[in-house]
Amino acid sequence: MSAEGVRSLVALASQVLGLEDHGDLVWGHVSVRDPSGRGVWMKAAGWGFEEVDADRVLLVGWEGEVLEGSGRRHAEYPIHTEVMRARPDVQCVVHTHAPAAVAFASLGEPLRPISHEGTFFVPPDIVRFTLTGDLILTRELGEALAQTLGDRNAALLVHHGIVTVGPDVPTAVVGALLLERACRKQLMAMAAGPLRTWSSDEEALRKREHCYPPELIRQAWEYLVRRVHARSQTPVPA
Repeated sequence: MSAEGVRSLVALASQVLGLEDHGDLVWGHVSVRDPSGRGVWMKAAGWGFEEVDADRVLLVGWEGEVLEGSGRRHAEYPIHTEVMRARPDVQCVVHTHAPAAVAFASLGEPLRPISHEGTFFVPPDIVRFTLTGDLILTRELGEALAQTLGDRNAALLVHHGIVTVGPDVPTAVVGALLLERACRKQLMAMAAGPLRTWSSDEEALRKREHCYPPELIRQAWEYLVRRVHARSQTPVPA
């Protein structure tokens, strides 16, 4: 994929996250691995998700230097560079301050597969990064986050937000939406009383296979892209 193609993909992923209420004013970011291995492409600082276009996407090197594009990089670039450095299988990293996920993480409760969405992450229980609730500003903190994430598809950053990853943009972005929905549904259930039932591990794994294979993740992504383009009244790319 060309640099322009990657920039457009980061912009589209950002707009989808904005459409799905993952924005937190101008904070939060999504990145795609540079096909040439120079670092990661991510949105420039100072813009909300829904404001991002290809011109507001930067190539950030492994040590944080801006190699292409104009504007400031996000201070939390180590989330992206260190996860991708540790995980060659990851092509996309999403970090947002998803409100239901932040609220849920503060309870210290296991994430239960009470819904389809929960089965995308558990079993086993979703991992939690607890070394700090502050920003991930250094390579050392990024490395620690990557170690906590391990080979999983998501982590809760307690008192902070979420990180989701994937072998492509649709998987990481749709994963962020599913995690927020899973946390929101569990909060709703817990508000009514103690949880009494959820899928067994065996059922949850079957549901993961049935509900979220790559082709269905792709269909969900394509629907979200159609919604973005309908909102902007621009043609959907062929």
